Amino acid sequence: MAEAARERRGRSDDRRSNDHLFDRELDHLPPEARWREWMHRVEATIFAASEPVSRETLARIVGKSCSIDLLIDDIRAELAGRPYDLVAVAGGWKHLTRPAYADAIRTAIGASERAADLTQSEVLVLMCVAYFQPITRAELSAFFGREISRDLIGNLRGFGFIASGPRAPQPGAPYTYVTTKEFLLHFGFDTLRDLPDIEALEDAGLLSKERLLAGDIVPVLSGDAEEDVGMNGDE
Repeated sequence: MAEAARERRGRSDDRRSNDHLFDRELDHLPPEARWREWMHRVEATIFAASEPVSRETLARIVGKSCSIDLLIDDIRAELAGRPYDLVAVAGGWKHLTRPAYADAIRTAIGASERAADLTQSEVLVLMCVAYFQPITRAELSAFFGREISRDLIGNLRGFGFIASGPRAPQPGAPYTYVTTKEFLLHFGFDTLRDLPDIEALEDAGLLSKERLLAGDIVPVLSGDAEEDVGMNGDE
């Protein structure tokens, strides 16, 4: 265990040493060439990464005065005619193909590994978790007027869309559930703020935690509606 800790410290020291040698500022280049090099670094890093790349990560490879947002805007402008784009998702940026080419990609290489077939029940439960997190299974059951099974919760956890949150301040301190980074990535949200405006939904009487718990609004969640709903993320 001590040896593993020493190895981790060694790797961290090596990275700091390499960071010190890495030229972020590129002061020897004229402004236009410097900007172009920063664009290339950012695009290459995002292209090579398997997960969305955060602002903090990109800041390690460009100058202190560089605007990440302006770099991304310029890269996206150059990709305007391409079948893929840089998309803000799950707190970072990722290369994603444009939806118009989804059918061609499926025909060529099959369904995306990220595809998930959710039942209507799972979609509705996932929606409630997204809007009202952290939320307990008992609260979810109260929403729908029937017990939300552990199997349904387990399926959503299996897809990686929800995880255990803090324990609720209720008798027995039950676990709550929250959405995950995988949820944001799969459905193309950068943050939970990208969900449809909950206040507008509440004003329209379509969504209200208090009214649902009081039994004033009872969404339909029956076994008859268990048909699969394909919830595929961007290719």
